[in-house]
Amino acid sequence: MNRGQFFFITGGARSGKSRFAESLALALGEPVTYIATAEGLDEEMAARIKKHQKRRPATWTTLEEPLHVAALVEKVGQREGVIIIECLTFLITNLLFKDCLGAEANSKVQERALAEVKQLAEAAYSCRAHVILVSNEVGLGLVPPNPQGRIFRDVAGWANQIMAAKADKVYFLVSGLAVDLKSLNQDLQKVLSPHKTG
Repeated sequence: MNRGQFFFITGGARSGKSRFAESLALALGEPVTYIATAEGLDEEMAARIKKHQKRRPATWTTLEEPLHVAALVEKVGQREGVIIIECLTFLITNLLFKDCLGAEANSKVQERALAEVKQLAEAAYSCRAHVILVSNEVGLGLVPPNPQGRIFRDVAGWANQIMAAKADKVYFLVSGLAVDLKSLNQDLQKVLSPHKTG
């Protein structure tokens, strides 16, 4: 079975990740399934979700799945097309704090969250559809002042590393511009590796 390409897109808030992901999906020219992991638990979040929904083409299929995204990708990805998953950091939030809001996520919860992330990485890499996964780069700022924030930052950082290692293409968005990290990394490896002599 031929597999599609796995694209991983990360960056800060308002860096242009969503628009880049949507433009990439359109450029691939195949039917798009949009998997949304966010839940509209308050008015502000519900308004954000509606804004995103209005921007998407009417021909796209939208599926909402806050927790079991890997299984959904395995199912939807059996056929050709494009899958956008937005976003990994909301998925991590849901996995860590869904059943224990306000309580510290223990090590078993963190392990379960990362197990789902690894399953999702494998599903995204191996399915027939092209997969575009959007995430947030949350480790560039200050150290969070509370345990929950630090746990989330750590798990999100590990999750991003897992996805970046598995993806065919990794893009970091800064001020609306995309940087191809895998190409830069390959160039760096060439510089760092010792030159072979005949």
